[in-house]
Amino acid sequence: MLFEFQEVLVKDVMDSKYITLKEDHTLKEAINLMLENNIQEIFIENRNNKIQGVVTLADISNVYDDLSKDILLKRFIVNNLITISKDNRLLECRDIMMENEIGRLPVMEDDKLIGVIRVEQIRDHFYMNLERISIMLHHIVENIHEALCLIDKNGKVLIWNKNAEKLYDVSQEEIIGENIRDFFPDAINSKVLETKKIMNNICHSPKADYRVIINALPIFINDKFEGVLTTDRDITEVTNLLNELEKANDTLKFLEDEVKKFKSDNFGNIIGKSPKLMEKIKVARQVAKTEVSVLVTGESGTGKEVFARAIHDHSGVKGLFVPVNCSAIPSELFESEFFGYDQGAFTGANRKGKIGFFELANNGTLFLDEIGDLPMFMQAKLLRVLQDNKFTRVGGEKFINTNVRIISATNKNLLDMVKKGTFREDLFYRLNVIEIELPPLRKRRKDIILLVYNFLKELSKKNGKKIPEISPEVLDILKKYSWKGNIRELKNTIEHLLVLSNDDIIHEDMLPKHILEEVEKDIKSDEDIIEDSEEKIKQSFDLNKYLSNLEMKLISKALNKSSGNKAKAAKLLKIPRSTLHYKINQYDIKE
Repeated sequence: MLFEFQEVLVKDVMDSKYITLKEDHTLKEAINLMLENNIQEIFIENRNNKIQGVVTLADISNVYDDLSKDILLKRFIVNNLITISKDNRLLECRDIMMENEIGRLPVMEDDKLIGVIRVEQIRDHFYMNLERISIMLHHIVENIHEALCLIDKNGKVLIWNKNAEKLYDVSQEEIIGENIRDFFPDAINSKVLETKKIMNNICHSPKADYRVIINALPIFINDKFEGVLTTDRDITEVTNLLNELEKANDTLKFLEDEVKKFKSDNFGNIIGKSPKLMEKIKVARQVAKTEVSVLVTGESGTGKEVFARAIHDHSGVKGLFVPVNCSAIPSELFESEFFGYDQGAFTGANRKGKIGFFELANNGTLFLDEIGDLPMFMQAKLLRVLQDNKFTRVGGEKFINTNVRIISATNKNLLDMVKKGTFREDLFYRLNVIEIELPPLRKRRKDIILLVYNFLKELSKKNGKKIPEISPEVLDILKKYSWKGNIRELKNTIEHLLVLSNDDIIHEDMLPKHILEEVEKDIKSDEDIIEDSEEKIKQSFDLNKYLSNLEMKLISKALNKSSGNKAKAAKLLKIPRSTLHYKINQYDIKE
């Protein structure tokens, strides 16, 4: 069965639905064709009818600022367009796409386009076969002659087939999801949980005058122990069963691995595992599939646009994600930029007119960054569009219907602006159906190291440099710094360190001066506070306070020396970790 999936050919899966245009057609014509035919790419032919390039919706989103111009498709022609033949294997296509970070491959025969393979088709193919194998495996489990039991590494029952029900008089409803030891304290599979070793041909009598032979097999996936499989019956049949199950397991594992290559548990490009961030991601996942307006707030550099893109990507909408920086548009151009204009609308206007942000984002997402900088007159016009779902271009009379999801962002307090009369209250409540406030980096310090290594990898590739090591002292300073510019400042700092590094390691002296000075100042400030408190206690001759202060000082130093690792700090202080936790809470020591 594994061989079957490895040998699937392109001609068995490829899509024969595609569109081609000549290189002298415009990008606008390509957009219209893609929207009319619900397709995400158009292949470009040169004058000799040879495929030379491809333009996708993603390409269009990257040049949306230039859509007012008559961009010709020849701009997207490449010299090394990657193509495949109908006899390529599907797995080869998967590898080519991942290696080149592309989502489609044209299928050629005699220099002519005959079809296209998209990443969605490969993924769907594996999903369908994964479901088919799961059904087959369930059928095998329920129809074999042996009593079958599968438990996970904690002893929880995952599979308990019909023959197991008959043999032990315990129903599936009673035992699945429960611990095997609660029903059979001396069960063979419980022993294998401890030893992780195979037990073969064990004689057993679950009922009077009824003897069976049990085989218990520990399950390892990628050398990691996952559970135990037991089978009860004739040893010959059991051996055959294990062979079939191993083949099914190999096939199932193969398909799962292929699916995982196209599926990520990450929410967009958001990096971090801190509880505060995960809470925001949970909310974002919930609202992504809805059409409600979302307001993303937080300090500058916390990743508001990244969050907005992730919500759009997980929404399933077909339209584009159109980001707009409200603070970067001159007030006299706001209306024409948002709603577009018809030909001859004003002096200097493009003679063919121009589409605005709302048309470009139709059936997609319009991301309004720095929404607090939107002028009052545009706030009123924006509110009107959101209420009526239609607008007119500048100089136009025809109403254009729009279906756009609004995600806005700001680092300002819009509610305070409402109270001061600088932001419309009705617009505020229209935009703020769901608010997601992103935590600053100093409140998710555990994510700093993850971000550091991610930026090192990304920027090393960008700058063509080898990924350097980073000293523990530098990591410690980066964790302690306050990061007023948040993730943006951290990324710029990592690029600064990467560019300055001449050897294979980043040292403390490469850090920007202001970071070193601030961290050193904070450490000295903490020490001064402790010493000042200590001096006052000494003068009062209060022994209890003096001892408490000394204890607090020692705990702070141990935590500082261990970079906040409580287990190491407790070891340095020679006290139990539970005692350390108690003392930290008692003295309200900042970690």
